[in-house]
Amino acid sequence: MSDDGRQQAAVRAAYKIDILVIGGGQAGLSAAYHLQRHGLKGGRGYLVLDKSPQPGGAWQFRWPSLTMKTVNRVHDLPGMGFAEVLDPDQDEVRAAEAVPRYFRAYEDHFKLAVYRPVSVRLVCNRGNRLRVETDHETFSARGIINATGTWDAPQIPYYPGRELFRGRQLHAHDYHSAEEFAGQRVVIVGAGISALQFLDEISNVTETLWVTRRVPQFRDTEFTPEDGRAAVARVEERVRKGLVPGSVVSVTGIPRGSTIRAMEVRGVLNRLPMFSEITEDAIRWPDGHEEKVDVILWATGFRSALDHLAPLQLREDNGGIVMTGRLATQVERDPRVHLVGYGPSASTIGANRAGGAAVNELLAYLDAQGHGGADGFKQSGTQE
Repeated sequence: MSDDGRQQAAVRAAYKIDILVIGGGQAGLSAAYHLQRHGLKGGRGYLVLDKSPQPGGAWQFRWPSLTMKTVNRVHDLPGMGFAEVLDPDQDEVRAAEAVPRYFRAYEDHFKLAVYRPVSVRLVCNRGNRLRVETDHETFSARGIINATGTWDAPQIPYYPGRELFRGRQLHAHDYHSAEEFAGQRVVIVGAGISALQFLDEISNVTETLWVTRRVPQFRDTEFTPEDGRAAVARVEERVRKGLVPGSVVSVTGIPRGSTIRAMEVRGVLNRLPMFSEITEDAIRWPDGHEEKVDVILWATGFRSALDHLAPLQLREDNGGIVMTGRLATQVERDPRVHLVGYGPSASTIGANRAGGAAVNELLAYLDAQGHGGADGFKQSGTQE
């Protein structure tokens, strides 16, 4: 064979694996646990592809001031609780240290097959299989559980003049500490829990403005399990219709806890409506009013990191994806693809439950199609 022929064969070669899990965070590890429970062998029956350099998913990149006291609850992964690895009373431990330590212990305990660091570039259709190209090998899978979350897809809305601003602009994704803004005038944009955490921290060291598109909805009552189920149901209804999932806060509201009440007393919750444009050194409203600022901190959320799935054409014209299945993890347009950590499963407890449901439904679907079953899911990893 000529050199060109060998190169073309190398390009075509793909390692056959039954189920690929894309993403090694909470949702991905939960799915891997359930795949293993179904008897699939790691490295042959299933493999987790994780772009991060070490266990921990997006948690390892969270800002240093985020501690286990201030973070939203981290729910236990199936089969091994958080308290088995870390003292739950250590509230001041950095979340970027504690959660990765838990994930690492979890991977080691169950001997999960995680391959890292490897980035998935694209997924495309190849008959009854899916071709997955990465920055290393290429794989051929019968089915995919996508658990890439949102951390790698920060969302910054465009406002006229944004490119002209001479000060600093950053997204919550790149926030480290309040001290780096000392002596500067900072505008925090966003009405989510992260935005309020930043506002609390930064307002203690320098002057701040708080701007939101919608009027924030605070709730004085405790957030009950019934409230949680109702919130998940509303998001699930959206994705089953193929609509883009809404933000969590838009469904749940913001708890008026001790931190929020203290901010009210300090007078830093003086919310301003959204500005209409940005100048070289200020933000400007439609009536011409301006406020000089040195920094714009966009705490404007994230979108689902699904660009690698674009060749599968899963989206509707409105940008949403029609989801089906018991917990709305299965993609209607291609049932071989499950999205865990998307829509109603975009929380730590939701990801756990959805991981198990996705595994059950995906294996059942492939079995019914004649592409799985007890014998099919024991095939070793060979080249296509």
